[in-house]
Amino acid sequence: RAQAPAAIISGANFDIMGCSGSKSEVVSKDRQRLSVGYVDGKEDEPAAEQAGNAKEEDRGLMAQFDKESLLDLIEKVEAEAGDDGGARRSQRKSTLSSVTDDSTTSFANKQLQQLGDQLDAQSSGLGFTCRKGLKPESPNQDSWFVLMMDKFSMFGVFDGHGQKGHHVSNMVKDILPKLVITDARCDTQEWGLVLNDAFVKTQEIVTASDKLQKVNAQMSGTTATVAIVDKISNIVHLAHVADSTACWATKDTENGEWTCVAVTRDHKPNLKDEKARIEKAGGRVVWDGACNHRVYAKNARYPGLNMSRCLGDLLGHNQCGISCIPEIKNVDIDMEKEQRLLLCSDGVWEFLSAQDASDIVKKFSAEQAQRAADTLAKAAWDRWIKEEGGAVVDDITVLLVYLGKNSGS
Repeated sequence: RAQAPAAIISGANFDIMGCSGSKSEVVSKDRQRLSVGYVDGKEDEPAAEQAGNAKEEDRGLMAQFDKESLLDLIEKVEAEAGDDGGARRSQRKSTLSSVTDDSTTSFANKQLQQLGDQLDAQSSGLGFTCRKGLKPESPNQDSWFVLMMDKFSMFGVFDGHGQKGHHVSNMVKDILPKLVITDARCDTQEWGLVLNDAFVKTQEIVTASDKLQKVNAQMSGTTATVAIVDKISNIVHLAHVADSTACWATKDTENGEWTCVAVTRDHKPNLKDEKARIEKAGGRVVWDGACNHRVYAKNARYPGLNMSRCLGDLLGHNQCGISCIPEIKNVDIDMEKEQRLLLCSDGVWEFLSAQDASDIVKKFSAEQAQRAADTLAKAAWDRWIKEEGGAVVDDITVLLVYLGKNSGS
């Protein structure tokens, strides 16, 4: 099979055009719609003496994952399994993923890396874009990946927050799919268990990495939304924490109208079950006086998160009841209907509904999926500029997957 070498690709840029808690905790206007409501100077570095507390198992996985790419791990699994490779045995293997960069150019497309067989996104019904917002204090903190194989494909979006959020989201983007692909239960399509355990183990590895001073995740973290498209059963398996919402669009075969709904719920602190867990753990849920309920430790002004589940954010997990346990949802693919899966960071969803997004992309065929993703990102940017007066725009990531009828190859 033709192997494409690792390639770092810079994306083209468009021209930029132009929320019940206790007492209110006021957040500055430029942060009211962002995940972290308050940035209190420089985060403390993890203590060096903690390094010895990292679990040996986690240290071993970190070392392995640092050395081996996702493609390396797939090929190792195939070699060890022989003819019994199951769902992980694949003639074609392609990976695409974002690469953290230090670009400060607003709406710049994040660099990406491609490994394995050359992926023709146009014929695959796949569109993707990752655009830096208008946040001068940080680079693009969103990350994403795509894995395309014969029997299943996997997609993930991660929206970092906090001063080191771009490093946490990039780390999780690398670790989580590797944990999935090295889980033998992939071969028996036990996707819910695989995904749940991958999220939990990812949090453990982030914790170990913080102790070893490889990343500072005390008050930095990321959302995570991962979709596995099982091509054998024609089922999409979704797992998520936080608010990088997954939406599902379907075209009516009789009237040709598209309908689109969110298939994940945003993990917000004021949800009844989420608030109960947070308060039981000693955290507080506070209205910020503008747009969001936020999570704070008892008698403290941190972490100020507008989400109740995430990866990273170790202080929030340890002191406030933040959770890394994903919610799992399955969606059936109807091969007789045109359907589309949208995985997007909340830079898209802040001012656009699921139906808005579907209406924007519906006119584009599977062969035009990239144009559809770019158009949606541009529409989201324009709404931020309009609503916020050009003061702030969150990072914007779109993964658009065409499924069912007329979905490409």
